[in-house]
Amino acid sequence: MTVIIPSPPPPYSGRELSNPPSDGITNLIFSNHSDDLLLVSSWDKSVKLYDASANVLRGEFKQENAVLDCCFHDDSSGFSAGLDTTVRRCIFTCGKEDILGKHDAPVRCVEYSYASGQVISGSWDKTVKCWDPRGTNGKEHTLVGTYLQPERVYSLSLVGNRLVVATAGRHLNVYDLRNMSKPEQWRESSLKYQTRCVRCYPNGTGFALSSVEGRVAMEFFDLSEAGQAKKYAFKCHRKSEDGKDIVYPVNSIAFHPIYGTFATGGCDGFVNVWDGNNKKRLFQYSKYPSSIAALSFSRDGRMLAVASSYTYEYGNKPHEPDTIFVRDVKDIEVKPKPKVYPTP
Repeated sequence: MTVIIPSPPPPYSGRELSNPPSDGITNLIFSNHSDDLLLVSSWDKSVKLYDASANVLRGEFKQENAVLDCCFHDDSSGFSAGLDTTVRRCIFTCGKEDILGKHDAPVRCVEYSYASGQVISGSWDKTVKCWDPRGTNGKEHTLVGTYLQPERVYSLSLVGNRLVVATAGRHLNVYDLRNMSKPEQWRESSLKYQTRCVRCYPNGTGFALSSVEGRVAMEFFDLSEAGQAKKYAFKCHRKSEDGKDIVYPVNSIAFHPIYGTFATGGCDGFVNVWDGNNKKRLFQYSKYPSSIAALSFSRDGRMLAVASSYTYEYGNKPHEPDTIFVRDVKDIEVKPKPKVYPTP
Protein backbone atom coordinates (compact mmCIF):
# COMPACT_ATOMS: atom_id res chain seq x y z
CA MET A 1 0.00 0.00 0.00
CA THR A 2 1.29 3.44 -0.91
CA VAL A 3 0.94 6.07 1.76
CA ILE A 4 0.51 9.58 0.36
CA ILE A 5 1.65 12.29 2.72
CA PRO A 6 -0.16 15.55 1.94
CA SER A 7 1.98 18.55 1.21
CA PRO A 8 2.04 21.24 3.88
CA PRO A 9 0.04 24.37 3.11
CA PRO A 10 1.95 27.24 1.49
CA PRO A 11 3.72 29.53 3.96
CA TYR A 12 1.46 32.52 3.41
CA SER A 13 2.80 35.71 4.92
CA GLY A 14 0.61 36.58 7.90
CA ARG A 15 -2.31 35.32 9.94
CA GLU A 16 -5.79 35.01 8.45
CA LEU A 17 -8.59 37.20 9.78
CA SER A 18 -11.75 35.38 10.80
CA ASN A 19 -15.08 36.17 9.11
CA PRO A 20 -13.68 37.54 5.84
CA PRO A 21 -15.98 38.87 3.08
CA SER A 22 -17.63 36.20 0.94
CA ASP A 23 -17.03 37.93 -2.40
CA GLY A 24 -14.34 40.10 -3.99
CA ILE A 25 -12.60 42.48 -1.59
CA THR A 26 -12.50 46.02 -3.04
CA ASN A 27 -10.50 47.82 -0.36
CA LEU A 28 -9.09 47.58 3.13
CA ILE A 29 -7.62 50.39 5.20
CA PHE A 30 -6.20 50.80 8.69
CA SER A 31 -7.42 53.63 10.92
CA ASN A 32 -5.46 56.89 11.26
CA HIS A 33 -6.43 56.98 14.96
CA SER A 34 -5.72 53.40 16.03
CA ASP A 35 -2.99 50.84 15.40
CA ASP A 36 -5.47 47.95 15.26
CA LEU A 37 -8.74 48.89 13.54
CA LEU A 38 -9.20 47.79 9.91
CA LEU A 39 -12.09 48.72 7.60
CA VAL A 40 -12.94 46.42 4.65
CA SER A 41 -15.35 46.77 1.71
CA SER A 42 -16.36 44.10 -0.79
CA TRP A 43 -18.65 42.87 -3.55
CA ASP A 44 -20.68 40.93 -0.95
CA LYS A 45 -22.37 44.30 -0.17
CA SER A 46 -20.67 44.64 3.21
CA VAL A 47 -18.52 47.11 5.11
CA LYS A 48 -16.74 45.33 7.96
CA LEU A 49 -14.76 46.71 10.91
CA TYR A 50 -12.09 44.45 12.41
CA ASP A 51 -9.71 44.58 15.32
CA ALA A 52 -6.76 43.19 13.36
CA SER A 53 -4.59 42.51 16.42
CA ALA A 54 -7.28 40.61 18.32
CA ASN A 55 -8.68 39.01 15.12
CA VAL A 56 -12.22 40.08 16.02
CA LEU A 57 -15.03 41.40 13.78
CA ARG A 58 -16.19 44.54 15.60
CA GLY A 59 -19.08 45.52 13.34
CA GLU A 60 -20.72 45.11 9.92
CA PHE A 61 -23.09 46.97 7.63
CA LYS A 62 -24.93 45.34 4.73
CA GLN A 63 -25.78 47.63 1.84
CA GLU A 64 -28.03 47.42 -1.21
CA ASN A 65 -25.30 46.59 -3.70
CA ALA A 66 -21.57 45.96 -4.00
CA VAL A 67 -19.36 48.32 -1.98
CA LEU A 68 -16.46 49.55 -4.12
CA ASP A 69 -14.46 51.57 -1.56
CA CYS A 70 -14.30 52.64 2.08
CA CYS A 71 -12.36 54.97 4.37
CA PHE A 72 -12.27 55.91 8.05
CA HIS A 73 -13.67 59.07 9.61
CA ASP A 74 -12.71 58.22 13.21
CA ASP A 75 -12.50 55.02 15.24
CA SER A 76 -16.27 54.73 15.47
CA SER A 77 -17.30 55.60 11.91
CA GLY A 78 -16.34 55.48 8.25
CA PHE A 79 -17.57 56.23 4.75
CA SER A 80 -18.36 53.91 1.87
CA ALA A 81 -18.97 54.19 -1.87
CA GLY A 82 -20.87 51.72 -3.98
CA LEU A 83 -22.43 50.34 -7.08
CA ASP A 84 -25.79 51.80 -5.95
CA THR A 85 -24.33 55.31 -6.72
CA THR A 86 -24.41 56.42 -3.06
CA VAL A 87 -21.88 57.77 -0.58
CA ARG A 88 -22.72 56.54 2.92
CA ARG A 89 -21.60 57.09 6.50
CA CYS A 90 -21.44 54.03 8.78
CA ILE A 91 -21.41 54.62 12.55
CA PHE A 92 -20.40 51.35 14.16
CA THR A 93 -20.91 52.32 17.81
CA CYS A 94 -24.67 52.74 17.34
CA GLY A 95 -25.28 50.72 14.17
CA LYS A 96 -26.54 53.80 12.32
CA GLU A 97 -26.06 54.40 8.60
CA ASP A 98 -27.00 57.45 6.55
CA ILE A 99 -26.57 58.64 2.98
CA LEU A 100 -24.43 61.72 2.39
CA GLY A 101 -25.48 61.91 -1.26
CA LYS A 102 -25.48 60.33 -4.69
CA HIS A 103 -23.75 60.35 -8.05
CA ASP A 104 -25.31 59.52 -11.43
CA ALA A 105 -23.29 56.30 -11.78
CA PRO A 106 -21.45 53.87 -9.45
CA VAL A 107 -19.06 55.55 -7.01
CA ARG A 108 -15.61 53.99 -7.32
CA CYS A 109 -13.62 55.95 -4.70
CA VAL A 110 -14.13 57.69 -1.38
CA GLU A 111 -11.60 59.50 0.82
CA TYR A 112 -11.85 61.61 3.96
CA SER A 113 -9.69 64.73 4.14
CA TYR A 114 -8.54 65.47 7.67
CA ALA A 115 -7.11 68.76 6.37
CA SER A 116 -10.44 70.10 5.07
CA GLY A 117 -12.96 68.01 7.03
CA GLN A 118 -14.59 66.94 3.76
CA VAL A 119 -15.51 63.62 2.19
CA ILE A 120 -14.34 63.32 -1.43
CA SER A 121 -15.97 60.83 -3.79
CA GLY A 122 -15.05 59.90 -7.35
CA SER A 123 -17.51 58.25 -9.72
CA TRP A 124 -17.87 56.62 -13.10
CA ASP A 125 -20.21 59.55 -13.92
CA LYS A 126 -16.97 61.51 -14.58
CA THR A 127 -17.25 63.74 -11.51
CA VAL A 128 -15.59 64.27 -8.17
CA LYS A 129 -17.85 65.55 -5.38
CA CYS A 130 -16.92 67.07 -2.02
CA TRP A 131 -19.26 66.67 0.95
CA ASP A 132 -19.39 68.30 4.37
CA PRO A 133 -20.52 65.47 6.68
CA ARG A 134 -21.41 67.88 9.51
CA GLY A 135 -24.96 69.08 10.05
CA THR A 136 -25.46 72.60 8.63
CA ASN A 137 -28.58 74.73 8.05
CA GLY A 138 -30.72 72.01 9.60
CA LYS A 139 -29.47 69.50 7.04
CA GLU A 140 -27.65 66.30 7.80
CA HIS A 141 -24.97 66.95 5.20
CA THR A 142 -23.98 69.43 2.50
CA LEU A 143 -22.71 69.01 -1.04
CA VAL A 144 -19.78 71.44 -1.19
CA GLY A 145 -19.13 71.11 -4.91
CA THR A 146 -19.16 68.95 -8.04
CA TYR A 147 -16.09 68.91 -10.29
CA LEU A 148 -16.16 67.52 -13.81
CA GLN A 149 -13.42 65.09 -14.83
CA PRO A 150 -12.23 64.15 -18.33
CA GLU A 151 -13.24 60.50 -17.82
CA ARG A 152 -14.48 57.93 -15.27
CA VAL A 153 -12.69 58.17 -11.93
CA TYR A 154 -10.61 55.08 -11.08
CA SER A 155 -8.56 56.18 -8.06
CA LEU A 156 -8.10 59.08 -5.61
CA SER A 157 -5.36 59.97 -3.15
CA LEU A 158 -4.87 62.75 -0.59
CA VAL A 159 -1.88 64.27 1.16
CA GLY A 160 -2.45 67.44 3.17
CA ASN A 161 -4.54 69.78 1.00
CA ARG A 162 -3.54 68.05 -2.24
CA LEU A 163 -5.89 65.70 -4.08
CA VAL A 164 -4.80 63.54 -7.03
CA VAL A 165 -7.54 62.15 -9.29
CA ALA A 166 -6.73 59.33 -11.73
CA THR A 167 -9.29 58.61 -14.45
CA ALA A 168 -9.81 56.43 -17.48
CA GLY A 169 -7.90 57.56 -20.53
CA ARG A 170 -4.73 57.92 -18.42
CA HIS A 171 -5.73 61.40 -17.21
CA LEU A 172 -4.44 62.84 -13.91
CA ASN A 173 -5.77 65.97 -12.21
CA VAL A 174 -4.03 67.51 -9.19
CA TYR A 175 -6.16 69.81 -6.99
CA ASP A 176 -5.68 72.09 -4.00
CA LEU A 177 -8.66 71.38 -1.72
CA ARG A 178 -8.68 75.04 -0.67
CA ASN A 179 -9.51 76.06 -4.24
CA MET A 180 -11.26 73.33 -6.24
CA SER A 181 -12.44 75.66 -9.02
CA LYS A 182 -9.87 74.13 -11.36
CA PRO A 183 -6.97 71.68 -11.11
CA GLU A 184 -3.53 72.97 -10.19
CA GLN A 185 -2.12 70.54 -12.75
CA TRP A 186 -3.49 68.55 -15.68
CA ARG A 187 -1.34 65.56 -16.51
CA GLU A 188 -1.24 62.43 -18.62
CA SER A 189 0.05 59.24 -17.04
CA SER A 190 3.60 58.34 -18.03
CA LEU A 191 2.44 54.70 -18.15
CA LYS A 192 1.02 53.48 -21.45
CA TYR A 193 -2.03 51.57 -20.20
CA GLN A 194 -5.01 51.83 -17.86
CA THR A 195 -4.39 53.22 -14.36
CA ARG A 196 -5.19 50.94 -11.41
CA CYS A 197 -4.05 52.90 -8.36
CA VAL A 198 -2.62 56.27 -7.33
CA ARG A 199 -1.11 56.96 -3.89
CA CYS A 200 0.55 60.17 -2.65
CA TYR A 201 3.94 60.10 -0.95
CA PRO A 202 3.61 60.62 2.83
CA ASN A 203 6.05 63.57 2.61
CA GLY A 204 3.74 65.37 0.14
CA THR A 205 6.24 65.72 -2.72
CA GLY A 206 4.51 63.51 -5.30
CA PHE A 207 2.68 60.28 -5.98
CA ALA A 208 3.09 56.73 -7.20
CA LEU A 209 0.93 55.39 -10.01
CA SER A 210 0.32 51.78 -11.06
CA SER A 211 -1.27 50.26 -14.14
CA VAL A 212 -2.47 47.05 -15.77
CA GLU A 213 0.86 46.71 -17.60
CA GLY A 214 2.89 45.61 -14.55
CA ARG A 215 4.59 48.96 -14.07
CA VAL A 216 4.76 51.69 -11.43
CA ALA A 217 5.58 55.35 -12.08
CA MET A 218 7.07 57.68 -9.49
CA GLU A 219 5.86 61.25 -10.10
CA PHE A 220 6.61 64.61 -8.45
CA PHE A 221 4.42 67.71 -7.98
CA ASP A 222 7.32 70.12 -8.61
CA LEU A 223 7.00 71.12 -12.26
CA SER A 224 10.47 72.63 -12.54
CA GLU A 225 12.96 70.94 -14.82
CA ALA A 226 14.91 69.65 -11.80
CA GLY A 227 11.74 68.35 -10.17
CA GLN A 228 10.54 66.50 -13.25
CA ALA A 229 14.01 65.03 -13.85
CA LYS A 230 13.52 62.93 -10.69
CA LYS A 231 10.51 61.00 -11.98
CA TYR A 232 10.90 57.46 -13.29
CA ALA A 233 8.98 54.23 -13.93
CA PHE A 234 9.89 50.60 -13.37
CA LYS A 235 8.65 47.13 -14.23
CA CYS A 236 7.27 44.83 -11.53
CA HIS A 237 4.88 41.89 -11.05
CA ARG A 238 6.11 40.14 -14.19
CA LYS A 239 7.64 36.76 -14.91
CA SER A 240 9.22 34.94 -17.84
CA GLU A 241 7.66 31.67 -18.90
CA ASP A 242 8.56 29.68 -22.03
CA GLY A 243 10.45 32.67 -23.33
CA LYS A 244 7.48 35.02 -22.89
CA ASP A 245 7.13 37.95 -20.53
CA ILE A 246 3.87 37.54 -18.56
CA VAL A 247 2.58 40.85 -17.23
CA TYR A 248 0.25 41.24 -14.23
CA PRO A 249 -1.79 44.32 -13.27
CA VAL A 250 -0.58 46.17 -10.17
CA ASN A 251 -3.77 46.67 -8.16
CA SER A 252 -2.57 48.37 -5.00
CA ILE A 253 0.13 50.62 -3.54
CA ALA A 254 0.62 51.28 0.18
CA PHE A 255 3.26 53.55 1.73
CA HIS A 256 4.92 52.72 5.03
CA PRO A 257 4.05 55.58 7.45
CA ILE A 258 7.47 55.67 9.13
CA TYR A 259 10.05 54.91 6.45
CA GLY A 260 8.28 56.11 3.28
CA THR A 261 9.02 52.85 1.47
CA PHE A 262 6.04 51.24 -0.23
CA ALA A 263 4.42 47.91 -1.00
CA THR A 264 2.79 46.89 -4.28
CA GLY A 265 0.32 44.07 -4.81
CA GLY A 266 -0.39 42.43 -8.15
CA CYS A 267 -2.54 39.85 -9.87
CA ASP A 268 0.44 37.48 -9.64
CA GLY A 269 -0.37 37.03 -5.94
CA PHE A 270 2.87 38.66 -4.77
CA VAL A 271 3.51 41.62 -2.48
CA ASN A 272 6.78 43.47 -3.10
CA VAL A 273 8.30 46.18 -0.89
CA TRP A 274 10.30 48.95 -2.60
CA ASP A 275 12.71 51.69 -1.65
CA GLY A 276 11.67 54.39 -4.10
CA ASN A 277 14.53 56.77 -3.29
CA ASN A 278 17.20 54.16 -3.96
CA LYS A 279 15.21 52.42 -6.73
CA LYS A 280 15.52 48.98 -5.14
CA ARG A 281 13.25 46.13 -4.12
CA LEU A 282 13.68 45.46 -0.41
CA PHE A 283 11.53 42.36 0.06
CA GLN A 284 9.07 39.95 -1.53
CA TYR A 285 6.58 37.99 0.57
CA SER A 286 5.61 34.41 -0.16
CA LYS A 287 3.00 34.08 -2.87
CA TYR A 288 -0.58 34.49 -1.69
CA PRO A 289 -3.40 32.17 -2.84
CA SER A 290 -5.01 34.74 -5.15
CA SER A 291 -4.56 38.21 -6.64
CA ILE A 292 -3.67 41.05 -4.29
CA ALA A 293 -6.68 43.35 -4.39
CA ALA A 294 -5.68 45.83 -1.66
CA LEU A 295 -2.92 46.65 0.85
CA SER A 296 -2.67 48.85 3.94
CA PHE A 297 -0.03 49.51 6.60
CA SER A 298 -1.17 50.21 10.15
CA ARG A 299 -0.64 53.68 11.58
CA ASP A 300 2.49 52.60 13.49
CA GLY A 301 3.82 50.63 10.49
CA ARG A 302 3.98 47.37 12.45
CA MET A 303 1.27 45.53 10.51
CA LEU A 304 0.46 45.09 6.84
CA ALA A 305 -3.04 43.99 5.83
CA VAL A 306 -3.24 42.07 2.55
CA ALA A 307 -6.47 41.31 0.66
CA SER A 308 -5.96 38.06 -1.28
CA SER A 309 -8.97 38.17 -3.55
CA TYR A 310 -9.56 37.07 -7.14
CA THR A 311 -10.06 40.12 -9.36
CA TYR A 312 -11.52 38.23 -12.35
CA GLU A 313 -8.57 38.87 -14.63
CA TYR A 314 -9.13 35.38 -16.10
CA GLY A 315 -12.92 35.54 -16.22
CA ASN A 316 -15.45 33.67 -14.13
CA LYS A 317 -13.49 30.57 -13.10
CA PRO A 318 -13.14 28.62 -9.84
CA HIS A 319 -10.81 30.42 -7.43
CA GLU A 320 -9.53 30.44 -3.87
CA PRO A 321 -11.76 31.96 -1.16
CA ASP A 322 -11.30 35.65 -0.47
CA THR A 323 -8.97 36.08 2.50
CA ILE A 324 -7.46 38.89 4.56
CA PHE A 325 -3.95 38.29 5.89
CA VAL A 326 -2.34 40.48 8.55
CA ARG A 327 1.44 40.36 8.67
CA ASP A 328 3.66 41.57 11.51
CA VAL A 329 6.18 43.76 9.69
CA LYS A 330 9.88 43.60 10.50
CA ASP A 331 12.28 46.48 9.93
CA ILE A 332 14.39 44.38 7.55
CA GLU A 333 11.38 44.23 5.20
CA VAL A 334 10.58 47.95 5.03
CA LYS A 335 13.53 50.01 6.29
CA PRO A 336 15.72 51.53 3.55
CA LYS A 337 19.21 50.13 3.43
CA PRO A 338 22.03 52.69 3.70
CA LYS A 339 23.98 53.33 0.54
CA VAL A 340 27.37 51.68 0.43
CA TYR A 341 30.06 53.77 -1.23
CA PRO A 342 33.20 52.16 -2.67
CA THR A 343 36.40 52.62 -0.70
CA PRO A 344 38.75 54.98 -2.53
